[in-house]
Amino acid sequence: MKEELSILIQAQYPLIYLLTSEEERSEQAIASIAQTKPQRRIFIWTVTHGIVEYGQPRSLTQHNTVSPEAAIEWVIRQRDPGIYIFKDLHPFIDSPATTRWLRDAVASFKGTQKTIILMSPDQTVPIELEKEVVVLDYPLPNLAELDEVLSAQLEQARARRTTTEAREKLLKATLGLTRDEAQKVYRKAHVTAGRLTEAEVEIVLSEKKQLIRRNGILEFIEVDETIDSIGGLEELKRWLQQRSNAFTERAREYGLPQPKGMLILGVPGCGKSLIAKTTSRLWSLPLLRLDMGRVYDGSTVGRSEANLRSALKTAESISPAILFIDEMDKAFAGSSGSSDSDGGTSSRIFGSFLTWMQEKQSPVFVMATANRVERLPGEFLRKGRFDEIFFVDLPNAEERQDIFKIHLQKRRRDIERFDIAQLANVCDGFSGAEIEQAIVAAMYEAFAQEREFTQLDIIAASRATLPLSKTMTEQVTALRDWARQRARPAASSVAEYQRLEF
Repeated sequence: MKEELSILIQAQYPLIYLLTSEEERSEQAIASIAQTKPQRRIFIWTVTHGIVEYGQPRSLTQHNTVSPEAAIEWVIRQRDPGIYIFKDLHPFIDSPATTRWLRDAVASFKGTQKTIILMSPDQTVPIELEKEVVVLDYPLPNLAELDEVLSAQLEQARARRTTTEAREKLLKATLGLTRDEAQKVYRKAHVTAGRLTEAEVEIVLSEKKQLIRRNGILEFIEVDETIDSIGGLEELKRWLQQRSNAFTERAREYGLPQPKGMLILGVPGCGKSLIAKTTSRLWSLPLLRLDMGRVYDGSTVGRSEANLRSALKTAESISPAILFIDEMDKAFAGSSGSSDSDGGTSSRIFGSFLTWMQEKQSPVFVMATANRVERLPGEFLRKGRFDEIFFVDLPNAEERQDIFKIHLQKRRRDIERFDIAQLANVCDGFSGAEIEQAIVAAMYEAFAQEREFTQLDIIAASRATLPLSKTMTEQVTALRDWARQRARPAASSVAEYQRLEF
């Protein structure tokens, strides 16, 4: 990015929008670019001090340049080559006067060595400037830069040197943080434990959780379930276990591409969301849930698109990670006809997300679930968008036995007193969630009578439940018909296809 920025400045691009929250680090990069021939002076504008030359104390300000319009007019009057950094201009850029002054500046800069850089963590570009501005993302520190930060902290704290393996884990744990955030979290880990070793990685990772919370759109999901918590779905489990080391350097050296993602279709309550959580534990990757409801914001034009960009950028910054989108059919159901209902916001969000999925280079694995396949736009289902599309059907008798064992063992150790085969037969047509609720209902009944729950309690609770497979027979049948030719069975292939044919 620094090379790209240098080329744009030397090519006399008049207006550059630099997206970053690291002002000091970005200024240092621009200062090094300004030393190339022809050398340029750097001036920085803020709403608090007006224009100040880079490296000079803030007391030496141009007091008549506090307003954006006056500052841009001052820049236009300058004759010498220069780089003019405007910090946080985005709240004022929609003003007709500010926009006009910027367009006048662009016109006057032709044939000169003058460039305006708008530096801000938020992208706001008026339509009048879209053809004039180049938008660049200033990347977060890489491993080499973070290594400098860690070395400086170890030297400052006079701590003993860490092992190569511990150092690598500490550095990878801070990927996605700014330079300042990395400095703070290393100091926090040292103050907390009095050292910086592999054992302090958890303290460092806690800062990433704070980063997710500050974002507001992504949610960091704590995972305590293992893949053994899922009954059945052996084909899906095998597929996931095969890719448990897919994001390692060893996989890259072998020539394997990074996995893109998977779409899990199926009947509600059959464990689709649980699969995402257990995959996070299996792959040892953080799980981030993207809440599409929080993405949509009708307060200002373009806010929803900015929210999505921010969320995806945050996910990329902490990668490798799993980005979980639950019930994607609801999130993008209205994208095809949104121009009449929301001014096309849903269509733009959908298009931006598709483009990101197609072009992303970062190791972010998208794991999406859906219940109503007919609501999904066709673009999502074409080959290449996801690595695989799995269909999760209602559990068969053997799988229902596994599910009963898992849920009973969570609550009692002596499950030998239960006839698991009989319970599985009674719950024919039940989803995994419905089986769990039958056990919970039986426990409530027995608890109210101050006794231990029994086989008969579970059978009674099961017979009092009308499963979704009966209340929504048409929907389940249609989903099975669609999946027969278009999706991969999540259970063992032979048994699953027999069930689909049935």
